[in-house]
Amino acid sequence: MRTTALRLLTAAALLLAGLPALAQGGAPEPTLGAALQDKKNVGSARLRYWGFDVYDASLFARQGFDIQRFEDQRFGLELSYLRAFKGSDIAERSIDEMKGLAAIEPTQASRWLGAMSALFPDVQRGDRITGVHVPGSGARFYLNGRLLGEVADDAFSRLFFGIWLSPKTSQPRMRETLIQSLGGGAPRAP
Repeated sequence: MRTTALRLLTAAALLLAGLPALAQGGAPEPTLGAALQDKKNVGSARLRYWGFDVYDASLFARQGFDIQRFEDQRFGLELSYLRAFKGSDIAERSIDEMKGLAAIEPTQASRWLGAMSALFPDVQRGDRITGVHVPGSGARFYLNGRLLGEVADDAFSRLFFGIWLSPKTSQPRMRETLIQSLGGGAPRAP
């Protein structure tokens, strides 16, 4: 309990030290249905790691979604967890994956890690965290359809969703499966 309180206080201090707002309401749509009202499921994939099923990912976008310019379009990415994870572990894995996509200044990485640690809850099998990329604004997150909050930082949002959608992803097969209906997946080698 003391560790959780310390983590939340640290995240709050990092936010006050210069991270754009972590909103708990206001401008973001209060429900996932409102945030994704004109989007449909355009692809799904399962992440398996060391033989374990981790989560099912689903991409929600408008018809004509251009994967080559994903960062310029509004879309949602839902992870339906197949096992329990601590929110802090999700945050740490996310920042590690983001660092694999681009160089991130240590202070920026620390701020983003703090924001995600404060935002992402512990999840159980069946829980769904859905992120909505809002170009020029940032990322909004929902747990089982309920608004968790927002990281109002466009650079964060582009890198965060790049974990799944960037050609530099650490999981290229998962990306290919997720986007195959869009016609933007890399061709398979013969």
